[in-house]
Amino acid sequence: MRNSNGDAWQRQDSHLADRELLMGMDGELAPRDSNRVAAHLTGCWTCRARKLELERAIAQFVRLHHGSLAPQMAPADGPRSWLKAHLAQLAQSRPPSRWSSPFARTAGWIAATMAGLALIWIGTAQWTPSPRHAPALALAIPNPSLTPGAAVLLSRTDVCREVQPKNKEVPVALRRRVFEEYGLAHAEPRAYEVDYLITPALGGADDIHNLWPQPYSNTTWNAKVKDALEDRLRNLVCEGKLDLSTAQREIAGNWIDAYKRYLRTDQPIVSDR
Repeated sequence: MRNSNGDAWQRQDSHLADRELLMGMDGELAPRDSNRVAAHLTGCWTCRARKLELERAIAQFVRLHHGSLAPQMAPADGPRSWLKAHLAQLAQSRPPSRWSSPFARTAGWIAATMAGLALIWIGTAQWTPSPRHAPALALAIPNPSLTPGAAVLLSRTDVCREVQPKNKEVPVALRRRVFEEYGLAHAEPRAYEVDYLITPALGGADDIHNLWPQPYSNTTWNAKVKDALEDRLRNLVCEGKLDLSTAQREIAGNWIDAYKRYLRTDQPIVSDR
């Protein structure tokens, strides 16, 4: 059987190939192939069971990634992109006969996945130690999967009503959770400020997704430096020169880039606050 692109699917005993199941779960099949796979699953217990096995394996990997690997890995878009292209090239260069059985295809997918994880791990390990022993520099920018930023629904008037707003003290239990999420359970707490990514002075929420352990020192772009950006953005918002939503988006996206842009300097200015 061939898909809509004319590629022959690897099948045995009229069962769906793992590739078909995986592409179907990712929504990457053409409509005609997607309908055919859905119809086959309706009447095939074997393929439904295999689909469930794949979903469980993927779910287990996602939990492992978010719980153990993600906090230990710095952004590595370059190595990941190279790896993705390399694996795609390998897949195209291998003859179909090597994947003649479901077991062989499954082994191939597992081998490719494990090889990919190994390459990513090796690539990032060259410049990113484990977070428990990592230098504070690695936390100048929060991990977006752990700290994307969160804000409460406030108007500009609500935000600017406070004369001298200050960040609220983060409860001890919440601070502990933040350190644990970043793999810093055994770090020296006094070396970090559990900081708000979107400051409450700009409507930032008291939420773990808006907090991360930002170092006081050991990096040029530290917690004290960020204060100047927070003050600058709030002043612009309250003067009507910048939308509140824009200010929140800028500081949450990459506060160092925002700092350079809004303070018009490549060098940090230490806040007196």
